Amino acid sequence: MKCNLSAVRYQASVAVMLAIGGATVAHAQSAPEMREVLNRLDRLEKDNQALMQELRLLRQELAARAGVSDGGAQTDGQQAPSARETTDERIALQQNRIDELAQTKVEASEKFPVRITGMALFNTYLNGRNNNNTENPTIASLDYADATGGATVRQSTLGLLFNGPRTFLGGKVSGSLYMDFFGGSTSSLNHVFRLRTAAINLDWANTSIMAGQEKPLISQRDPNSLAQVGVSPLTGAGNLWLWQPQIRLEQRFGLGNDSGLRVQAAAIQTSQLNATIDPNAYAPSPTGLPPEDSNPAGEARVELWRRWSETGRLEVAGGYHVSRNHVARFSLPTNIYSLDWFFRPFDKVEFSGMFYHGRNVAVLGALRQGFTVLHGRWLSVPSSGGWAQVRFPLTERLSFNIYGGQQDDRNSDLVFGNIAKNQAYFSNVMYRFAPNVMVSLEGGQVRTTYAGTGNRFNDHYDLSIAYLF
Repeated sequence: MKCNLSAVRYQASVAVMLAIGGATVAHAQSAPEMREVLNRLDRLEKDNQALMQELRLLRQELAARAGVSDGGAQTDGQQAPSARETTDERIALQQNRIDELAQTKVEASEKFPVRITGMALFNTYLNGRNNNNTENPTIASLDYADATGGATVRQSTLGLLFNGPRTFLGGKVSGSLYMDFFGGSTSSLNHVFRLRTAAINLDWANTSIMAGQEKPLISQRDPNSLAQVGVSPLTGAGNLWLWQPQIRLEQRFGLGNDSGLRVQAAAIQTSQLNATIDPNAYAPSPTGLPPEDSNPAGEARVELWRRWSETGRLEVAGGYHVSRNHVARFSLPTNIYSLDWFFRPFDKVEFSGMFYHGRNVAVLGALRQGFTVLHGRWLSVPSSGGWAQVRFPLTERLSFNIYGGQQDDRNSDLVFGNIAKNQAYFSNVMYRFAPNVMVSLEGGQVRTTYAGTGNRFNDHYDLSIAYLF
């Protein structure tokens, strides 16, 4: 580095001397030659500055290395105890974490991980006079009674989530089991533990198989509510919700990076919701008629989805249900067509819902009047219905939900006292005080039209506090 620097200085001195000499004999030199000399001086000066900068950087680097080496030699004896203390602290911290996990973990007999999840839910409510003598009526009762109010925790839920090993052809095993305390009665000492949903999943890259108990394949979505948890929101008012045993097969197809197709099929056991299944059945069964037997059914659903940003998404699906249900010695057909959707144009608003049309929809959790007898003929009652929701997730903590739905059966196939139409409209606000603590205030009305009798109304208001775990 020193040799190079000396050579540059020598060249610069020679150039300066030439320039001075050239100045004294200016008449012997031309203007272009002078410009060439000046340009050369500029280049040499720049090279000189660059070499000086490199020399300074090299000296700083050498000084830093020497300082670290000397400092380490001088303080090695002082730093070693500090390093040992840091290591001991880390070991103690890890041991405390291991002890905590040993106290709180849930270990399955087959040594696979199991997680506990759920929600401790407290509801306090007010009902109008047509409350059907229930905490959260899904129809407005025909008879009037006193307005009621109260509180309950029976809609609390408890779930188990598990993950298993890789299995046949690399498939991943997982599953879930969800329960609540909505069985029994409204008495505080008679909240019976019951099964809600269960699933055993086997997933590959583009194929899934599920066996368990779930909502109907053609009605997978639900409105957002903490007031209506024991049964799905808008039960009897357009939401076909009844959890029933089934096996599902799903195949996924990619249509580019931002769109795809899901094709699903299911074999499902159908059974009409009645007082045996749900002690708080929300509509009277047809007078003098026997209940329908449980029967197998087939369902199919095709969903097309597309996304255009991290939040923008559209899902549209069509579905079909077919079965034949036996009552006494008669066989009654069930055919249901469905359309469901989810649309989030941007992150502050969401649209979702479902529409269906068919006959004898009671087997999927609708009003319990799926069939009737008119003039000696056994008939499956035609029905149309559905629901829709608009959701506004304004922040990570605050959201507003507005939803409503209806079930409208064909009046000409109904007898006196049957429900011709059942409508429900609700709105709520949800706020997270903490990541696992939510509060919701909900209000709405159920409007029920009885064949030959007229309309009944019931107002419902609910304050919910939920602790998620």
